[in-house]
Amino acid sequence: MSETTQGALQIKNLRKMFGTFCAVDDISLDIQKGEFLTLLGPSGSGKTTLLMMIAGFLDISAGDIALDGTSISNTPPEKRNFGMVFQGYALFPHMSVRDNIGYALSVRKTPKADINKRVDEMLDLVQLQDFADRKPGQLSGGQQQRVALARALCFAPPVLLLDEPLGALDKKLRVEVQEQLKDIHKRVGTTFIYVTHDQEEALSMSDRVVIMRDGAVEQVGTPKELYERPQSEFAASFLGKSNFLRTSDGTHALRPEKIDLAPTGTGKTTPRMSGTIRSVTYFGSMQRIMVDTQAAGELEVDIDSWRNPEPFVEGQAVDLMWEDHAVVRLERTES
Repeated sequence: MSETTQGALQIKNLRKMFGTFCAVDDISLDIQKGEFLTLLGPSGSGKTTLLMMIAGFLDISAGDIALDGTSISNTPPEKRNFGMVFQGYALFPHMSVRDNIGYALSVRKTPKADINKRVDEMLDLVQLQDFADRKPGQLSGGQQQRVALARALCFAPPVLLLDEPLGALDKKLRVEVQEQLKDIHKRVGTTFIYVTHDQEEALSMSDRVVIMRDGAVEQVGTPKELYERPQSEFAASFLGKSNFLRTSDGTHALRPEKIDLAPTGTGKTTPRMSGTIRSVTYFGSMQRIMVDTQAAGELEVDIDSWRNPEPFVEGQAVDLMWEDHAVVRLERTES
């Protein structure tokens, strides 16, 4: 169903000042046509400000934004022809699902027959054919979000901007809509730029992730690259969890799930260090075990519950083991 011929964005030395405060600081990114790129970071990291500049809703203080090599920095939002999906859906409550989806085409004076055909395609895309005549208030949150997505894609924009679109959904529904969104992205071939602070969402959905911090880019890469080879303590701790081992040659990151645990003296390999269990938290499929060690302080260990028929308990003496490749030396440490 790929239908767009444009969608490559070039962001060069972009900066946004609010008075003396720098909200976005000298960001450069090349976003490929059809890519699912996620801007990930905590509140105040600049991710939404960057998205609003791409959309044209905020003027830029310095730098340039280009679409397929042509600058759009001075192009008003309505002329950029980008689709937008927000957390609050922004659906028209008095309109049917069909009319909501076709709204952008109707204001463009598209012939009625063409609108109906396109809306039918969008209803099929988001699997809401049976809900076409309902009002938004008669739909679940997940269904409303799919209507918002269909409306944003109906006019075949080269770029779709999504600002925390799943933030209002509960966890179970959120995961379900994530899968639907990934499938829709593959089918339409539109460039998606997605803003979230949710680590799992970024890891599971994206072609690439941009980790942002204090208005700047901390690290860019595929989810696997960022998770397996973080370059800084911030990247390692924000995308997943990490233990930090500080040695004479620098700081190293060790993911909790890459540590094996055994009662003292019972492990199959030589222990890296020993410790005492401080706490055990059960999450169903996995257990989070906090271990006090003399060599490295408190370490977090995540183990699959099925691999642990004999439960670990608080106060138990344990050995910790891991492979050499499990430890990543960080290129940048916190100042």
